[in-house]
This record gives sequence, C-alpha cells and structure tokens, in this order.
Amino acid sequence: MDSEDGRRVLDPAQDGAALKALTHPLRLTLLGLLRQHGPATASELAARTGESSASTSYHLRVLAKYAFVTEAEHRDSRERRWKSVHGMTSWSNEAMRRSPGGGTILNALHRRQVEHLQRSLDRHEADLESGRLSQEWQEPSGVSDAMPRLTPESLAELWEVLWEKADELTARDAGNPRAEQVVLFAAGLPLAPDPVAGRGRADTAAGRDAADTSAAPDPAAAPDATDTSAAPDAADAGAPDAPATGDAS
Repeated sequence: MDSEDGRRVLDPAQDGAALKALTHPLRLTLLGLLRQHGPATASELAARTGESSASTSYHLRVLAKYAFVTEAEHRDSRERRWKSVHGMTSWSNEAMRRSPGGGTILNALHRRQVEHLQRSLDRHEADLESGRLSQEWQEPSGVSDAMPRLTPESLAELWEVLWEKADELTARDAGNPRAEQVVLFAAGLPLAPDPVAGRGRADTAAGRDAADTSAAPDPAAAPDATDTSAAPDAADAGAPDAPATGDAS
C-alpha cells in the first residue's frame, strides 16, 4: 500500500516475500543509494559498492520484482537506469511479529540498520577529520543512549513528535546551501526488568553528547512501524548509507 507522503507500507500477511527480499544487505544498500542519489545504472552502483555489475544487476531485478525500484528514463539506448519507487518503506511491528517468520525478518532488518549506523558513524568521523564537513557540524552532531522511563503511550507520542519535527525542519531547510545530508537514527527499545539489577535499568549508560541530536532510522516511521527507507548508502568513500527502509531508507 502506498501513502501520500511517498512511503510504501507493507502488510506482512500479503508482502512477506517483499519483506524477505529486503533482508539482503546489498539490496538495502542499492535501494538506499537510489533513494539518496537518484537514478543510476547497475554499473554505476557496482562502482559505488565494489560489487560486480552482474551482481548489482541481479539484485536490482529482484527489487524491481517486488516494486521497490523501476526503470528510469534512459539517457541513451545502451544503458538501463533504475530509480526508487518510494522514498521510504515501513510496516507494523505488531503485524510483523504475528506473521509466520515475521519476527525473524524484523530482527534481520533491525540488524541491517545497526550495521548502517556503524557505517554512518565511520563515514561521519572520516568526513570531519578530512575536512569534507566543516567544523560547524561538530557540536550539533552526536549519538544518544538516553534511557527514560516511559509508558507505551508516551513512547508512541515521542515517535510522532520526533518525526513531525524532523519533517518541519527538513521543509524549512529545503534549498538552503548550508544543509547537508543527515543520517538520523532513532531507537525506542523497551527492556523488561533485569532480574539482577532490577527495574530494567542498565548498570551504566554512556550518556549523551552535549549537543546531541539522537539518531534514528528512516523518518516517517510510526511508533509501531520500522522503516527501511531512507536507504543505506554504499561501502565506498562516497555518501553515507541512505535509509533503504525507513523503519528497516
């Protein structure tokens, strides 16, 4: 199902094969690159990812089979260009957990996002150290591991407020030459009470950066959804992974 904001909402009961297709790391990377940088050929994506053209071409056809990508306008008859169909992919976590094999798929997608976070952190640090990013980004960037105590309703409200604000600021900064691509991750992971420490509190927490912007997966992710959106970028020195699945870029 497509939403008006360019987001594809998958139903685990009907789209299980499509969700499973997204668990492949390279497919998420290719989808993320197309969402972040626009149309490209299999050869161009191969150069970015370090894969062979045969491999990227195969995985693009799989993504096309499940309507994540489609052919874009060709510059000439010798090339085949691909583009993303949607800006983000999301689903209901509750529905995923209820569907056969859905929990395994969801866990795999979450781990793809954690890998995306690590690659994005590595890229961010390298960009600052090399001067590709100006020092004005040093203070507002960061990662948070805050551990508030919230009810399910409050956590749902927090997601809603977070993405509404992200949409507002994105619209405000549209066209501003100082704006850069920001990889925003967010995680709301309730923990059951720890039988040893009690009350589910971790013994330690790394804390948060002074001017931290608490990171998150793909925007527009509802409290009960996970995005593969904004899709992951490649493993090259180029742009960071783009969220292939907002809840799962």
